[in-house]
Amino acid sequence: MKIGITCYPTFGGSGAVATALGSQLATRGHEIHFISYAQPFRLGRFNERIFFHEVEMEHYPLFEHPPYALALAVTIHDVVRAHDLDLVHVHYAIPHATSAWIAQEMLGEEGPPVVTTLHGTDITLVGVHPSFQPITQFSIHKSDGVTAVSDFLRNETIRDFEVPPDRIQVIPNFVDIAIGKLSERCRYRHTLAKENEKIVMHVSNFRPVKRVLDVIDIFSGIVQKMPSKLVMVGDGPDRAIAMDRAKSLGISDKVSFLGKHSYVDELLSSADLFLLPSSSESFGLAALEAMAAGTPVVASNVGGLGEVVVDGKTGFLCTVGDVETMTSHSLNLLSDPVLWKSFSEMGLSVVRSRFSAAKVVPLYERYYSEILGSR
Repeated sequence: MKIGITCYPTFGGSGAVATALGSQLATRGHEIHFISYAQPFRLGRFNERIFFHEVEMEHYPLFEHPPYALALAVTIHDVVRAHDLDLVHVHYAIPHATSAWIAQEMLGEEGPPVVTTLHGTDITLVGVHPSFQPITQFSIHKSDGVTAVSDFLRNETIRDFEVPPDRIQVIPNFVDIAIGKLSERCRYRHTLAKENEKIVMHVSNFRPVKRVLDVIDIFSGIVQKMPSKLVMVGDGPDRAIAMDRAKSLGISDKVSFLGKHSYVDELLSSADLFLLPSSSESFGLAALEAMAAGTPVVASNVGGLGEVVVDGKTGFLCTVGDVETMTSHSLNLLSDPVLWKSFSEMGLSVVRSRFSAAKVVPLYERYYSEILGSR
């Protein structure tokens, strides 16, 4: 198949999954055309079956905010015509599904079907805002196929956007388990901590929903009991207050802020524990990536995280904001090698059986075939 993929190219779960999907599809013989305003950050090395088409924007003085959605629609239209695409797969509803529908209308009968994958905040935050709810609902209903990354997100979409239950197919996020090679587990460990120190890690975009202050507070309780280092990967609006909290608690020398990294698996494989105390997660890709690296997880019991982390088996799920319980579970894991090994091995087993690329990518291929066959 010739497949167009539109996603946000910046750091974030939807872009990471869309890029990984395109790369996996290309290795399986499909021709992939990424359409976005910049090359996706995880696109990686050259592949003869992968093409990138940049959305060009004219900064005309009349427009205070250049109309990206319209420019994207035109680029999708042009790529479809130039390369005879069989299907367009957009990730994140706004504005991608809307732009794809406009392109489809421009193409008329020549327009290929559009599949929209819902990832999270496009439904739970942006989509339900009064300014966007009607157009989000319209775009979802106009899509030829709709997928959601978790049962939680599917149910939220059905409830808030009046989508018939049989219109949404749940296809979970995935990882390439080849990245989680245990033989490379300690590859960067010596650069992150001393030999006798445990490494606690957090990866996110540092938005308020990620509750990075809870991460600092949990680690503060850990470091009082055992030698350890906290590695904060990512960047965002709450980075400064997280740094201030570490300073006020007197643990700045134990906390490293590494900024954004494209391939976080290389860091996660050096961690002993992953913290994700978010107030909302539609899936929790970072938790899945930690499990794929053999790293147990302590997280909030919200949204789709319960579909990824097996409570008491691959990690612990706690009430949002319960720093004390999260700290206690963290210390239990870090101080008990037998328990830690059990959680690590079970996490890898869950990833292999449910969330590997080998398991999930064929689900997309079958769904594409169903959509193409129904037209």
